[in-house]
Amino acid sequence: MTAALRETPPPDAGEGIPRLELRDWASRYGLRAGITTGRNGYSLALSGPEPVGAALDRWRAFQGAFHPSFPTLAFARQVHSTQVRWYDPPPEGWLIGEGWDGHATGSPGVLLAVSVADCIPVYVADPGSGAIALLHAGWRGTAGGILRTGVETLSEATGSPISTLVIHCGIGICMSCYEVGYEVATALGVMVPEGAKTHVDLREILAAQARSIGIREITVSPLCSAHDRDLHSHRASGGKPGRMLAYLGRPKT
Repeated sequence: MTAALRETPPPDAGEGIPRLELRDWASRYGLRAGITTGRNGYSLALSGPEPVGAALDRWRAFQGAFHPSFPTLAFARQVHSTQVRWYDPPPEGWLIGEGWDGHATGSPGVLLAVSVADCIPVYVADPGSGAIALLHAGWRGTAGGILRTGVETLSEATGSPISTLVIHCGIGICMSCYEVGYEVATALGVMVPEGAKTHVDLREILAAQARSIGIREITVSPLCSAHDRDLHSHRASGGKPGRMLAYLGRPKT
């Protein structure tokens, strides 16, 4: 089943960090799942034209907003790969990896994070074991199968059947805003005449992939990074620096 699920402001009004959260996942699964927004130019990009200190100050404030429930923040410099890293048990602190686009853990107190500016953050949860995964799925990762890799990583680590997992395809660019060329379309399995352009829906492709491997409960955000207010889009901004940060974690009690 695929249904729409909209991210909404958290009850604490963001604690100074502009963000939206999946309040349904908090009530049903006890998880903190959400994404920072681009309101007032807020960005959690690790690189860009601004001074390094300013960027790090925002990261420290973000981490502080979730501490002490989440003593570990796991992130990586993304390369549009299909690699998924398992953290169990992780050390405390800010972990920055290199070269993978997915994170998974069975431990509470670990806040998984991926940066997005049009690509789709895919949230995966195993309600039975409490394990989670968070994936960064642009067109390359989607075509390469990062969703399957993340789901299988979680299932193999926990022993839970894939059919019991739940996923949410979060805030990213919508179909009407995402025009691609022939090579990208064909890589995603969308048939178009050679040399032609078309529009593709990454979230629907990811949802179809999830259904094909046996996942039954799938939700999709209706929000678009390119045309909805206060979000940040690499494409709509003409390549302006900036990143939203999607996050997922089970609080440490």
